[in-house]
Amino acid sequence: MQEPAFSIGIEEEYLLVDPDTMALAEAPVGLMEACAAELEDQVSPEFLQCQIEIGTKVCADIGAARDDLKRLRSAVAKHAGRFGLAPIAASCHPLADWKQQTHTDKDRYNALSRDMGGIVRRMLICGCHVHVGIDDNWLRTDLMRQMSYFLPHLLALSTSSPFWQGEDTKMASYRISVFDNMPRTGLPPQFETWEDFQRSVQILKDVGVIEDSSKIWWDLRPSAAYPTLETRIMDVSPRLEHTLTLAALNQCLLRMLWRLRVKNQRWRIYDRFLIGENRWRAQRYGVTEGLIDFGQGAIVPFETLVEELIALIEEDAGILNCHREVERAREIVQCGTSASRQRRVAEEAKAAGQDHEGQMRAVVAHLIEEFMADV
Repeated sequence: MQEPAFSIGIEEEYLLVDPDTMALAEAPVGLMEACAAELEDQVSPEFLQCQIEIGTKVCADIGAARDDLKRLRSAVAKHAGRFGLAPIAASCHPLADWKQQTHTDKDRYNALSRDMGGIVRRMLICGCHVHVGIDDNWLRTDLMRQMSYFLPHLLALSTSSPFWQGEDTKMASYRISVFDNMPRTGLPPQFETWEDFQRSVQILKDVGVIEDSSKIWWDLRPSAAYPTLETRIMDVSPRLEHTLTLAALNQCLLRMLWRLRVKNQRWRIYDRFLIGENRWRAQRYGVTEGLIDFGQGAIVPFETLVEELIALIEEDAGILNCHREVERAREIVQCGTSASRQRRVAEEAKAAGQDHEGQMRAVVAHLIEEFMADV
């Protein structure tokens, strides 16, 4: 079997803030025009006017992905600064009230607002999507079933949304809690063939519920626009290098599963009910607690899990030239995800005598600093 390209594409959503007040700010028309003039179709508005979305080109390897993502982040930061704004890459703004936000006036978003009612108004969240190039539809479906096992691991490593409307939710990823209110979300079904997937999508198309599979927002899906598997479960990461680690893990895990297939082997398929329990643990705790190892029948600390993961994909990281990015997963576990860092900043601000609103503003300032440090 010919090896797929395992190319990478990364999409990130950012929030725009006023660096003086740390409050959300709507993107001026001039800002979007300036970004589009430089980045063309690699930048676009998002559902809410305080959001902006970027997407890399198709990247052959993680080095190319780094160059393009840094260019995109730098351009957004530069043009936002000219309008007195700053981007942050966190899945929830610590202070903002969703009821005060307005959605972008475009046909696509107007239709979404009409169809989803009050639920979509709460979508004050940002995510990171990683596409991995696999041009065989049957293979994409087969690998999707097996890759689902690792989705909680990727979510845990990405968590960046502990605060919602000024409150500590006690979650590492509150974004998931918000997004799960939408239809056609969560873990993907266990389709055995591409035809099974297509038949299910066609039923919803035939009755007029969706136009195409782009309206299916599972944690992992075959992309409707590209010959890729698209992992959508992850929070967006403030640090560029952590985004690249998550992209490299996606790429290597899929290559590892393909490598097993070539040897007439496969990853064991577990019921969505069981994977869903690990998804909840990742959503709740990030990397501070373990996940269930269903083979061992035990909860395993994340420090152990990440070592097992790195060993599992060592060969693939070597072939794909991303050892450094994969091994940075250790740093994320040791130092904490963005959710942990945000909480530490809030505690430090509290110890310094700041009131609750001041603590949340300190968190936003920290998120600006992390974004700008990489660009």
